[in-house]
Amino acid sequence: MSLASFSFFLHFLKPQKKSLLFLSKTPKALAPSLWVSGRCRRLTLLNMVATCSSLNTLSASTSVFATKVCQCQSLYLNKFFLQNKPHTTLSFSRKVRIIKCTASTSQQKDLDNNNKKKKKKKKGDETEEDEEKKGTNPVGFLTRLGISHKQFAHFLRERHKSLKDLKDELFKRNLMLKDIAYGFELMGLHRHPEHRMDFMDWAPGARYCSLVGDFNGWSPTENSAREGHFGHDDYGYWFIILEDKLKDGLKPDELYFQQYNYVDDYDKGDSGVTSIEEIFKKANDDYWEPGEDTFVNRRFDVPAKLYEQLFGPNGPQTEEDLEDMRPLDAETRYNEWKKQHKDDPPSNLPPCMVIDEGKEYDIYNIKSDPVWLEKIRAKKPPLPYWFETRKGRQAWLKKYTPAIPHGSKYRVYFNTPSGPLERVPAWATYVQPDTNGNEAFAIHWEPAQEHAYKWKNTPPKVPKSLRIYECHVGISGSEPKISSFTDFTEKVLPHVKGAGYNAIQLIGVVEHKDYFTVGYRVTNLYAVSSRYGTPDDFKRLVDEAHGHHSLSDTDSFDSLNFKQNSGKAKGLVSSGLGLLVFLDIVHSYSAADEMVGLSLFDGSNDCYFHTGKRGVHKYWGTRMFKYGDHEVLQYLLSNLNWWVVEYHIDGFQFHSLSSMMYTHNGFASFTGDLEEYCNQYVDKDAFLYLILANELLHTLHPDIVTIAEDVVVHHLHVNGSMQFLLCALLLVVGEIVLSLLIVDLNAHWGLGFDYYVNLSAPEMWSSFLKNIPDHEWSMSKIVSALMGNRQYVDKMLIYAENHNQSISGGQSFAEILFGEINEYTPGSTESLLRGYSLHKMIRMITYTIGGRAYLNFMGNEFGHPKRVEFPMPSNNFSYSLAHRCWHLLSNGELHNNLFSFDKDLMNLDENNRLLSTGLPHIHHVNDTTMVISYIRGPLLFIFNFHPTDSYERYSIGVEEAGEYQIVLNTDEKKYGGQGLVDARQYLQRTISKKADGLRNCLELPLPSRTAQELEGTLIVTRAGNLASCFAFGDCEFIRLFLLLPGSSRSIK
Repeated sequence: MSLASFSFFLHFLKPQKKSLLFLSKTPKALAPSLWVSGRCRRLTLLNMVATCSSLNTLSASTSVFATKVCQCQSLYLNKFFLQNKPHTTLSFSRKVRIIKCTASTSQQKDLDNNNKKKKKKKKGDETEEDEEKKGTNPVGFLTRLGISHKQFAHFLRERHKSLKDLKDELFKRNLMLKDIAYGFELMGLHRHPEHRMDFMDWAPGARYCSLVGDFNGWSPTENSAREGHFGHDDYGYWFIILEDKLKDGLKPDELYFQQYNYVDDYDKGDSGVTSIEEIFKKANDDYWEPGEDTFVNRRFDVPAKLYEQLFGPNGPQTEEDLEDMRPLDAETRYNEWKKQHKDDPPSNLPPCMVIDEGKEYDIYNIKSDPVWLEKIRAKKPPLPYWFETRKGRQAWLKKYTPAIPHGSKYRVYFNTPSGPLERVPAWATYVQPDTNGNEAFAIHWEPAQEHAYKWKNTPPKVPKSLRIYECHVGISGSEPKISSFTDFTEKVLPHVKGAGYNAIQLIGVVEHKDYFTVGYRVTNLYAVSSRYGTPDDFKRLVDEAHGHHSLSDTDSFDSLNFKQNSGKAKGLVSSGLGLLVFLDIVHSYSAADEMVGLSLFDGSNDCYFHTGKRGVHKYWGTRMFKYGDHEVLQYLLSNLNWWVVEYHIDGFQFHSLSSMMYTHNGFASFTGDLEEYCNQYVDKDAFLYLILANELLHTLHPDIVTIAEDVVVHHLHVNGSMQFLLCALLLVVGEIVLSLLIVDLNAHWGLGFDYYVNLSAPEMWSSFLKNIPDHEWSMSKIVSALMGNRQYVDKMLIYAENHNQSISGGQSFAEILFGEINEYTPGSTESLLRGYSLHKMIRMITYTIGGRAYLNFMGNEFGHPKRVEFPMPSNNFSYSLAHRCWHLLSNGELHNNLFSFDKDLMNLDENNRLLSTGLPHIHHVNDTTMVISYIRGPLLFIFNFHPTDSYERYSIGVEEAGEYQIVLNTDEKKYGGQGLVDARQYLQRTISKKADGLRNCLELPLPSRTAQELEGTLIVTRAGNLASCFAFGDCEFIRLFLLLPGSSRSIK
């Protein structure tokens, strides 16, 4: 029915001398335009109808429509398994313009003008800080920091604008912006409730697509979707349906759309199922069928339908067409028509009546039968009873054979302009890479629900400080072979908890073809590495790490011996560990492998990656993602969300961001000029991806932790080593707001990471140990490198060494310090003491002076004596250096002493909240004496790096008078030291003497190459200055001091 026909029909039902005919219950939004006199009814009607059909009026109900669509998502493709899964609701705050229909256009103009004046007035009252908070001034922070760089400010403004444009484009293809992070719900291979398998993949360069595997004899024609047929769209997505096979002698389902439970309540419906006839009868009585409530919710459909019945599809369009028709009275004409059609079969038009009250200016109404209205309004939507027809998993097994059984091998087959290709699907979740000359394939992982892994523990709360234990599952065993997820779960996890760490970071878990790449040349981003075990094995690893119950000190230390007592190990793990699990994710590049990876996936060179030189890493030969492509964005963003949703990962470290943020891949000389970070070598699309990744992750999972690793971040030195641009500089100031089109961080200049990695520290220590004599070490350089940017040091993750120092021909610090010597080597006492001392001091100052996050690589806590070397052709594929020597903890005194020290070092944060107490106050740095001292919270740290000079009474300034007790001393014999500080010297009393700019000082012994940590006991009076207590960082002391009576107190 045309717009003109509809408006004319309303006019036709109304006599010329009377007011407009309209529905008995008109929507409030339209009422002002309908209550008008007959003289202007035609113009108003046309405006009203045009307005109703426009997006401006409909935009008022956009949020309601979005809510209904979200509620009905389970009806759509592959949403069956997601009914009971929680989804974060993202509020839309997009400002829409709603055009109200009024009889007076001048009145509407006055309202618009008033609104504009109000907006202008509010905008003028906003300060620059308010504009920055609202997202209108993305470069306001530069003024606060005293930076005037026009090119960089222009870069930030353009990036801010590009981000808005990108989200606008994404929203055109996604109902909600978060949907771009849930691509894994549709892509790949999934079981559909209607006894079938659905497969979807993206290959725009292919002409033909099919799924081949051992389930169909690797036939490229049996399960396919051709171009031009159902299953291929204009964006390059291919969709294939694989029907389950009906068993011999059984009849097909009575319902064509019969559904089965596979996952949630998978046995529901197997017994006591109500008959289909009873379900449909109840549905007809109590639930409206689709479209049955149309005439209740859309009242204008009643006169439109009535018009079609009276005049047919080609009825009169103008008043002139009605001149020959009599009578003109609408009620009389309707009654005559009703008598003529009283014997017609019933239609879906509700019972209605045209009524004339006989008044000059009354309103003609089309009233529906009240009984019919009440019946329809009492009904409910049909959705629940559609699911009542579902049957259970047992019923499905009796009747069908799975189209693709669990454990089946498969690949995707493409016919491309360059010929046929077989590839591992891009969204495959379990992959067997091509090893021993065999071709790679994906494995369908769908175990029976009674055998599938079920989560038992919830993730622990994210602590204020992180002590991260970096692990590689493959080399975590004590034997020269590839270790498994199960071995790691039962043996390594208890050791991590016993060592005092609260998080693990896993590298090399994502599937990669070449083992020697340590897992960084990823081939399948959605799959856990099959060389370590199954997806369920990895789920168990994460679940056991998450457990909340702590182990006793005795049990945890006994587990370090790694005795082959499986019963005891399993008991330890089942008690719960309370560890966060982070994943080292590689989205900065991908493996160049064409058979198992994404390179030339559909035969074209620009499917997921850039073409030409831009698409290949300058030095590593890996492929570089095309971050500006929407499909690539969905692939990467969904991948992050996949690991959180499927495997309950608690955080990510983004590997080698410089490779993706710069077209030169970070291999350039940086001088610190801001122009280097906003010139033509910056990949703006990569920056936008990182912003989106952090926004979506922190919105969908508020407790997620993201860490940025950028190998050039320490080169940026502007106004005091300001590192605000690269990656993780700041946490978001305020909450992330997602609206209909705009997704923005309040800190517009940052990328939203929680932590950034300080890579200067390990490089400095490695350089000192290898190239610089001990007596030439610079204390100022040590402090500068470890502190980084003081303004953001609390967001810094720091470490003395991680896996990078031990692989690729490198050496661990223990290997550099000790070499081949041990406690039994003749004449090695001096070298042994040097190694002991520096190993402990380096770890202690790095741990205690840095930010709120610290990382250690597996085995370095006890001084692992050997480097890591993965099997490769150069070493005849030997595993001799691809494992950890855990036996040294029970057999070697040297390594056991180092481990005891590291454990006590971790306890400083566990017991005193050292890392979360704020920044250290560094008050003593002397390059001549090689002494460093600083205060952090209630603790005082003193380091003497001099290789030969010891000091009997070295003066160190302190603010508060009192007694100071040595709590941790690197020179203690239990840590492998000489014990040069006598037990009577562990308690030191301050002297009323100014030193290092502080009011008091300590004179204490400092043997060479030793470090001490002291805790103070203050003696103050009630008349004393409590502000000094705040400076000391002991808030508990202040609370007790104010509560307890008396003139003086000595409180620790």
